Amino acid sequence: MATKDQSQKTLTPAQRRERNREEVTRLILDAAREVMREDGVGALNLNEVARRVNMKTPSLYEYFPGKMAVYDALYLKGVQLYRESIEKIAANKELAFWDRLEAAITNHMNFAYENPDLFHLVFERPVPQFTPSEKSMAESYRMIQVTEGMLREYAPGNINTDLPFEQVRDIIITLMQGLSSGQMANAPDLPPGQGRFGRLIPGMRAILEAAWGKPTDPVKVKKKPDKP
Repeated sequence: MATKDQSQKTLTPAQRRERNREEVTRLILDAAREVMREDGVGALNLNEVARRVNMKTPSLYEYFPGKMAVYDALYLKGVQLYRESIEKIAANKELAFWDRLEAAITNHMNFAYENPDLFHLVFERPVPQFTPSEKSMAESYRMIQVTEGMLREYAPGNINTDLPFEQVRDIIITLMQGLSSGQMANAPDLPPGQGRFGRLIPGMRAILEAAWGKPTDPVKVKKKPDKP
């Protein structure tokens, strides 16, 4: 088996430069996350980021053209991490619908607990002038489709209400986001299951199940049109 040194010798100069660039990019983003966790997402300062990676600020612009580009890279990272986490829940066919929904609510709060900087950037608007790029928005759309697809698949027969699917979806999203935001505002250092709002997840599930789990008319799910 080739050693690390032997593997590096097989790289072309261009490959080594690309690998080094990827490593520096990762260090810059890690430093940016540290700053946002300490000072707030909206207080990101590239001079401070450059200082933490032992780089002159002008050199940092060789990797990112400006602060909005750093935000966009982190937004994309946050969306991808969240999508990966919710995909695991959506793929678990052994969970009953209401257990699956509770797991999704817990996952949302846990994402906020483990990635507070990315949570604020992806699910709130701490930087009003920031607009995600087309690439990031496309990834965000895929993230939303995972959650919505899970609800569309399992809502009929489990959620019984006269409300249209779109309103059911938005109510669930609003409650999910509200609980997580309340936890972040009051007990950001506590995981789901602890703290004033973190303990409310089973209660939220119970209220929704009591309201919508009765056998009445099932929620009406319209066929989703293909994305243009």
